[in-house]
Amino acid sequence: MRIINVVGARPNFIKIAPLISEMQKYPALIEPFLLHTGQHYDKEMSEEIFKDLELPNPEIYLGVGSDSYAKQIGEIMSRFEKVLKKLSADLVLVVGDVNSTLACALIANKLSIPVAHIEAGLRSFNWQMPEEINRVLTDHLSDYLFITERSAYRNLIKEGISKSKIYFVGNVMIDTLRRYLDKSENSKILKELNLKEKSYAVLTLHRPENVDNKETLFHLLEIIKKVQKDIPIVLPLHPRTKQRIKEFCLEGKIKELNNLILTKAMSYLDFLNLQSKASFILTDSGGIQEEAAILKIPCLTLRSETERPVTVIQGSNTIVGLDSKKITEEIKSILNNRKRKFKIPEKWDGKASERIIKILIKDFKNGKI
Repeated sequence: MRIINVVGARPNFIKIAPLISEMQKYPALIEPFLLHTGQHYDKEMSEEIFKDLELPNPEIYLGVGSDSYAKQIGEIMSRFEKVLKKLSADLVLVVGDVNSTLACALIANKLSIPVAHIEAGLRSFNWQMPEEINRVLTDHLSDYLFITERSAYRNLIKEGISKSKIYFVGNVMIDTLRRYLDKSENSKILKELNLKEKSYAVLTLHRPENVDNKETLFHLLEIIKKVQKDIPIVLPLHPRTKQRIKEFCLEGKIKELNNLILTKAMSYLDFLNLQSKASFILTDSGGIQEEAAILKIPCLTLRSETERPVTVIQGSNTIVGLDSKKITEEIKSILNNRKRKFKIPEKWDGKASERIIKILIKDFKNGKI
């Protein structure tokens, strides 16, 4: 069974790593190909994360690069179509909700090659998010919908997708976290930043809705200014955020934040270690909401909604939006050590990849793939 595994951005590597590892256990049954579209590409960071996650070098690199939504998707589709016409693929496996996910699913579907979508069914119900469009369309193009939580099943059924295509398997991102958590203890990141465990917070900011508008970004920096008076905040700077700070002439505002520690993007192991030792996390990232749930670190989500409601239900995540008062109250509660109940979401046990590959092998043996 020849499987083309598509990645295009950093979160995809974290999700694909345990799947590739599981496929490699069946050399007589599975021939995995790793395809990197180049949607987001930084040579230094890519090499570092591939090393951290023990990923093989991609057999196929499309080299698309950054561009507008339409141009990037179009370019990926054009180049991926040529690949599929040369390679006799049995299955195209896509993860998450980036542009590469949708573009490759669409071409595979049009060429009658089965598509497996990892992390299917998640919905923010916010159609201003490009990721929401990518998620919904990819799900309706896919033959296998592997879901991380029960809300995803309800979403897919409401949209008319056959329940025979849906498989509740758990979360591959958590497979990776559980595999490398112990190894991340070797990280020297806290020493490098002169920090002690539980004495700092972690902040990530990258979503267009938060950083692409000057007034919104300024408001967020005002919130951070208040928070950093009580606790140091580490902010690994996303390229988009860095660009917007410069574009909006907010460098002076950043310099006012004496307790904000800016760093470059970190390796997977360093950032995992940084998260695991934090007092709390402020983020607009979906994946970090999930990781915080397993690490049992309080997470405050700087959005008005989440496509991962299980993290809220199980107690690790609080949706605070950009409400300064709510954020301040939640942080005060955390710093006063008020007890919180955390539950690990169902099937987030490190075995999602194993379940997925067993399903695909079974169907391959039965002639369904």
